[in-house]
Amino acid sequence: MTMKISCAAVLLSLASTTLAFMPAPHVQQRSSSTTLFGKKEVLKQTTGQSALDPQVIAKYDALAYPSDKVMAEYVWVDAVGNTRSKTRTLPVEKTTEVSKLPSWNFDGSSTDQAPGDDSEVILKPQRIFKDPFRVREDGVDNILVMCDCYTPAGDPLPTNTRYASAETFAAHEDEEVWYGLEQEFTLFNLDERTPLGWPVSGMPARAQGPYYCSVGPENNFGRAITDSLYKACLYAGINISGVNGEVMPGQQEYQVGPCVGIDAGDQLMMSRYILQRVCEDFQVYCTLHPKPIVEGDWNGAGMHTNVSTKKMREEGGLEVIKNAIYKLAAKHQEHIAVYGEGNDLRLTGKHETASIDQFCYGVANRGASIRIGRDTEAEGKGYFEDRRPSSNADPYIVTGKIMDTIMEDIEVAEVAAMDKVAA
Repeated sequence: MTMKISCAAVLLSLASTTLAFMPAPHVQQRSSSTTLFGKKEVLKQTTGQSALDPQVIAKYDALAYPSDKVMAEYVWVDAVGNTRSKTRTLPVEKTTEVSKLPSWNFDGSSTDQAPGDDSEVILKPQRIFKDPFRVREDGVDNILVMCDCYTPAGDPLPTNTRYASAETFAAHEDEEVWYGLEQEFTLFNLDERTPLGWPVSGMPARAQGPYYCSVGPENNFGRAITDSLYKACLYAGINISGVNGEVMPGQQEYQVGPCVGIDAGDQLMMSRYILQRVCEDFQVYCTLHPKPIVEGDWNGAGMHTNVSTKKMREEGGLEVIKNAIYKLAAKHQEHIAVYGEGNDLRLTGKHETASIDQFCYGVANRGASIRIGRDTEAEGKGYFEDRRPSSNADPYIVTGKIMDTIMEDIEVAEVAAMDKVAA
């Protein structure tokens, strides 16, 4: 009897040890015996909560930085337009201006930007921002560094869209072109199928209408994420000018600008990086797809681009704006080709869009390709809004392409504005 009891005890002990090393089940169970980070509960993977215990993270956040060193996060754009980054330590004196920052490199074969047998890609720093994720209290800033990519020989990579855009703006510096970019995005649970505020494998009971610029737990989904993004961008030095809830539930928007020339692309790209980092903290999936929900009566997502040259802001600017619009009309399909992937799903002529196949413009008309604001019409000067770029469009390509087109010295046919009835 004694031997039987001992064997049973051993088997029970082995079973307990084995269970301790088994993966946690999908539905987390409370445990009164397991202690993790000082808590008698297994970490949850619920959307909207941090993936790690904040008390543990706080221990390391409390460590003092060496006063003569800075953590520099080098950020770049990969082969498909997403941001990537890695960190290095630099002496403070090398981080005071972008010209002092050293170039760096990365394995381009792991980002589809170089072959495996010649994989080194060079990162050249172009713009410095304060790092909102590694805040210091000693008067020194850790930094985010927006970079672009080159071969070891110094040639821009085919994926380096910033290079050509910068050349375009350098040729027209006297125009002092302002851009305001409206970045829409959609927040999903980590299943990447269910937008925030939507039932799993279903659709909201209420149609579009109550969600735009909304308040209330039944209407606004993701405000904490958007507000965190807002504060992080302000801290970083990005010229973020506003945020709002969008028309589809789970969809949000922020605006960057006005920014001058190439800085619009730099700031928008870095804001996208910050957005993804914020969503990482909240454990929420963020997509820039222009039509993440194709079934049902739901709006897509865009990157509406507001444009104003120096002459557009001066007396008689409205005629300059109209002439620019006529040039954009003449090259409509050229612009559509570079205004983002999946845009054909969004530009249908419905849900505040114009048809992808037909160019049109109008005053205060959100169903047009190009919109002129009422204030611009009344004052006779100001800006126009290109509503065609998709939410995943490359801001370097979009801003550079618009600049290229409207600066061309060519004669183009006038285009009649849409009236309210036609809209």
